Amino acid sequence: MCGRYSLTTPLEGVQQLFGIDALPNLAARYNIAPTQPVVVIREGASDGRELTHMRWGLVPSWAKEVGSGPLLINARADTIAEKPSFRNAFRRRRCLIPADGFYEWQAQPSGPKQPMRIALPGDALFAFAGIWEGWQSAEGSELESCAIVTTDASPAIQSIHGRMPVIVKPEDYAGWLGGEGQDIGAAAGLMRPYDGELVAYPISREVNSVRNDGPELWRETEPEAPPVPAKGAQLDLL
Repeated sequence: MCGRYSLTTPLEGVQQLFGIDALPNLAARYNIAPTQPVVVIREGASDGRELTHMRWGLVPSWAKEVGSGPLLINARADTIAEKPSFRNAFRRRRCLIPADGFYEWQAQPSGPKQPMRIALPGDALFAFAGIWEGWQSAEGSELESCAIVTTDASPAIQSIHGRMPVIVKPEDYAGWLGGEGQDIGAAAGLMRPYDGELVAYPISREVNSVRNDGPELWRETEPEAPPVPAKGAQLDLL
């Protein structure tokens, strides 16, 4: 899965990688969380790609209201083409979600899970495969929202978590973004584990709180030991 990620790359880097002309002011974000606005790249109404912001957590067009169902932050590659919440977006509204790292929580023999940062070498900018949807309330207010596509984890990080976000290579951006009328089979073929180099290391549990959002979250730490119970206290086993 993918439940937190970062985007701190300067504007020029985003512009160069995705071929975007006009860019808004983007603040560095080290701890992007579900339901927050996130940066999304999609094919524009006219020629060319556009950058916009959407809510992370897809709201199906038929939902009665925002939050009326489960929080759909991830769409599994193996079921995306069949699930009612995702299938139309997969066919017609695919997007790229820029990032320069993401976080997973590795299970430990005992105690809390250990947060891990996963990135490309040099903290290079990359893109998750995403899908997006438009929604309108009964009163007429509109919302655009998105989900990150996930697949099996690559061998490099399988020991951390069994799944990972789909990372789309630059040469495949056009193939993923292609909308209705494009070869869905070709897009489906891009939903695979990343076969490039990944860097992973333990970080502080400060990342667990969405209130923490600064460069200190990237600092490598020693894996944190589980808390020691006070003398005489019983240790709960999960």
